[in-house]
Amino acid sequence: MPGIIDIKLATPADAIAIRALTRSAYAKWVPVVGREPVPMTVDYEQALRRHRFDLLNFDGALSGLIETLQLPDHLWIENIAVLPDHQGKGLGRRLLDHAECLAIEAGLGEMRLLTNAAFASNVELYKRVGYRIDRLEPFRDGGTTVYMSKKLTRQA
Repeated sequence: MPGIIDIKLATPADAIAIRALTRSAYAKWVPVVGREPVPMTVDYEQALRRHRFDLLNFDGALSGLIETLQLPDHLWIENIAVLPDHQGKGLGRRLLDHAECLAIEAGLGEMRLLTNAAFASNVELYKRVGYRIDRLEPFRDGGTTVYMSKKLTRQA
């Protein structure tokens, strides 16, 4: 993909932009699941205090993000979002690669996430980059939660 891509760590001042990006990225799923997906309802000022957010800029404009939480035995992906105009261009994969580098640098051997089974294109992306489905669980508002993980190989 031509263009300049850089990834930077978010600060509390980014909360409004993070919320806008996430709401835009997930809007297409509202008619699919009949409600706003959870990431659309988060208080990002609070989330920025608890989780790491890495922001992807494409040609100087915020285009995607990945929200992670380092746990003792794995890196948890809480949210990954890419603006609709940039979806399907490899930015989500770039963010996943970035998170894997963070996990490896931290000495972690696994990545984990969950998604809605109705988000079939997301499930397929995760499978293409090496995630496996660990379990399926009914969601309280209907639908199915898909829990996925990926084992990481440490590089010398």
